[in-house]
Amino acid sequence: MLQNLRLLADPSRIRILLLVTREELSVAELQNILNMGQSRISTHLAQLKSAGLVTDRRSGKSILYRLRPPRGAESKSFAQLMEVLKEAASEIPEAEHDSEALLHSMRRRQDKVRAYFNELAGKFGRQYLPGRSWEGLAETLLLLMPPLVIADLGAGEGTFSQLLARRAKKVIAIDNSEKMVEYGAELARKHGVGNLEYRKGDIEDVPIRSGAVDLAFFSQALHHAQHPQQAVGEAHRILKPGGRIVVLDLLRHNYQEARNMYADVWFGFTEAEVGRFLRDAGFKHIEVSIVHREEESPHFETLLAVGNK
Repeated sequence: MLQNLRLLADPSRIRILLLVTREELSVAELQNILNMGQSRISTHLAQLKSAGLVTDRRSGKSILYRLRPPRGAESKSFAQLMEVLKEAASEIPEAEHDSEALLHSMRRRQDKVRAYFNELAGKFGRQYLPGRSWEGLAETLLLLMPPLVIADLGAGEGTFSQLLARRAKKVIAIDNSEKMVEYGAELARKHGVGNLEYRKGDIEDVPIRSGAVDLAFFSQALHHAQHPQQAVGEAHRILKPGGRIVVLDLLRHNYQEARNMYADVWFGFTEAEVGRFLRDAGFKHIEVSIVHREEESPHFETLLAVGNK
């Protein structure tokens, strides 16, 4: 018991132990959930295994770790240890986040249908077939979209805004760069896009009245916000009842150069973080998933989140 209590004096080991009491997990899955380095997690697991608290098994190319069930006389002290563990968890702010991240991790593991369609999408366009293209698919999907009032938040030069405007009732493109707004507005005038309006403003203080739009859209904009939670709250404010939010952003990464190269404020977000942003803002029926992984290093991944007001 004393040896175990010494081990559990480290919050990181408590977090790991709490997770493997619920699911068998690989080091890679623990990395995604805890946002820790591989060597650090492996060291903690080795210590927990040496103490007899976790066990492992090989599954294909992975090694899965789980809580080692007690044997005979150990049961009483084990139960006492679990009670201490639960009490300690209430003092670790990250533990709640870990539980939500675990759900996303299990969903990815089980979602074989998504894996199949991701593979299918990856092949789309690689082999030539007359008339089949991403452009054609995009045009089809745009035509299926009902006429909506859309806010493109953090629109940049407005490439996506102009595509949406072809079908939307109205698109309001918001960006805090005066030059971007001028460039996008001039481009819209040049091409005769009359239902696209550019407004200079901050996505954390959106210059749109409350309850005015059907769809609030962030495309790779949220990781540029100083306070992303506030930006999501603003999206909720400007949406009509029943309106929807769509967030496309980077999955959390460690590519430090992104701060200088792209002026990124945040190195992306975890699925759990984005889900919490939406939930805390008041959105319902939230879905968050990873929809793309770049083949070239540093292998940025894109997550997609949607929710209803």
